[in-house]
Amino acid sequence: MDNFKVIYKILKNLEKSMDLEEFDKSLIGYQEMNLTEPRWNRIIAMMVNNGLISGVDVRNTFDCDYPKVTLIRPEITLKGLEYLEENSTMRKIADTAKGIKEIVPGL
Repeated sequence: MDNFKVIYKILKNLEKSMDLEEFDKSLIGYQEMNLTEPRWNRIIAMMVNNGLISGVDVRNTFDCDYPKVTLIRPEITLKGLEYLEENSTMRKIADTAKGIKEIVPGL
């Protein structure tokens, strides 16, 4: 799966969970995302480091070549919401452009 699609899906699940009293952490787990554990840990660490999500403990240890992630109480941040909005808008624009290209010959 494309890394950006994984990021989008994780953010979308966290955004949907804002109405829930308790979030099911398995909704964004590596198995549910069809990822290896090392790739999932790296993606989650990148998301934390870029301010897209909070409520996650990221540790680098000597005995592991990738960051170890523990989901404490994962939540989407304002920056994460902005990322979702920008990517939703760009997807709509791309879909519209694709539709126009299909209608208008020679584009």
